[in-house]
Amino acid sequence: MRWSTEDWHTAGEPFRIVEGVPTHGSTVAERRVEAITGEADAVRRFLCLEPRGHDDMYGGFITPPDDDGADFGVLFWHKDGFSTACGHGTIALGAWAVRTGRVPSDPDGETAVTIDVPSGRVQALVRRSGGAIDEIVFRNVESQVLERGIRLSTSRGEVVVDLVFGGAVYATLSAASVSLEVTPQNTTELIAVGREIKWALNDHPAAQLADDRLSGVYGTILFDDLGPTDDGPWQRNVTVFADGEVDRSPCGSGTAARVALLAASGELADGETLTHDSIVGTRFHARIAERTASGVIPEVRGHAYRVGTSTFELDAGDPLPDGFSLR
Repeated sequence: MRWSTEDWHTAGEPFRIVEGVPTHGSTVAERRVEAITGEADAVRRFLCLEPRGHDDMYGGFITPPDDDGADFGVLFWHKDGFSTACGHGTIALGAWAVRTGRVPSDPDGETAVTIDVPSGRVQALVRRSGGAIDEIVFRNVESQVLERGIRLSTSRGEVVVDLVFGGAVYATLSAASVSLEVTPQNTTELIAVGREIKWALNDHPAAQLADDRLSGVYGTILFDDLGPTDDGPWQRNVTVFADGEVDRSPCGSGTAARVALLAASGELADGETLTHDSIVGTRFHARIAERTASGVIPEVRGHAYRVGTSTFELDAGDPLPDGFSLR
């Protein structure tokens, strides 16, 4: 086995881009279902897990789009499988598509990179001046509140949790409600409570969507309210997704979910900006781009940076072809 990758990071969160992995299906959503038990899953494990990756690695397999309306498709993956959405990955893919010339771009303007993902069609709006990328805007699928005010007993007491869809289903609550702050020193405890809440609500009726392929709680968002800025609310969050992975960025699809919730509660108005920080101090800005009958179309602004390229191969006799996880 031999695979070449191009690695990026968006606000600190890794994104490993891989081309040429066999996937099957007429849409990206179908390809994801097939990949879970198909040949692509072996490649995911090979590139994601130790010793070639790590438990917090993240990446995507480039696929054909659903139709000619998109530039390409992508299957997002992590240590536990294939996710339905990824905002930080979409931002990285926008930069990658422009930098590599896969999508022709305007060196002094905005280029829309249209990508089919399992939750729908999204865009990375790449803004450049003098050929340099100034920022990338992730325009997400419709995001909406699923249920508010769910009372849940946890190992840290009773909490109130909201379920929100931002391309994936997120459980969201204040970190203060579990007597924590979103700081690196609290990472272990934040992971523990994030996993606990995810699995407690995974089968909740509100987390079961019309398209069952999107059902279940993908992650738990714990946030600190840092008070308002002149432009709108300012929050810091950590998103604990899959089974205990920590997003180093403010989480793109998670930020979209927060926009939907804050819009519904009236805490984020049209024309305002959510300043959204991560557990490592990186930042996204987000806004309501459009209101819909049942939610909003969020836009999330951020930056991505190329880390390098690698070629991974399986040496003869290697006893760990599938990799391993210690989490």
